[in-house]
Amino acid sequence: MAGAKLDDIDRKILAELQADGRMTNVELARRVGISAPPCLRRVRTLEELGYIRGYHADLNTRELGFEVQVFAMVRLASQSERDLSAFEGLVKEWPLVRECHMLNGEIDFILKCVSPDLSTFQKFLTENLTAAPNVASVRTSLVIRGAKDEPSVPFEIVEERVRTAV
Repeated sequence: MAGAKLDDIDRKILAELQADGRMTNVELARRVGISAPPCLRRVRTLEELGYIRGYHADLNTRELGFEVQVFAMVRLASQSERDLSAFEGLVKEWPLVRECHMLNGEIDFILKCVSPDLSTFQKFLTENLTAAPNVASVRTSLVIRGAKDEPSVPFEIVEERVRTAV
């Protein structure tokens, strides 16, 4: 993936698929201005290079019964690579944790968690997260409401940067 250069068509393909991953290859080709066979080849290449990691439905978590969303800030007692990797391995096993990011600064990880209710999250917090090896402290913040949730990248910024660099 590193070093692979994306051209304008590749970026258009990624932007279109990011907006609607369910469209047919024929529709995608029409939108980006090329014929269907080379469009499909480009999509497959983008997948192989790791630019496209998968295709997912954007689900409404609250409608599906996951009423609680919490961010947990975790500080570890040791930040050795072995301990960091061990914690990441544990996180991957916890279904309530939907995202995990290692940070620099006062906290080591921030976890985005979803839960059907507060008592289920509290049980996870006490039995799993705070009880995990090497966890020194956990601070949590309950999400009241979300103002923006864009799991995509802003291609318009990249396109503008490319245009001004030329």
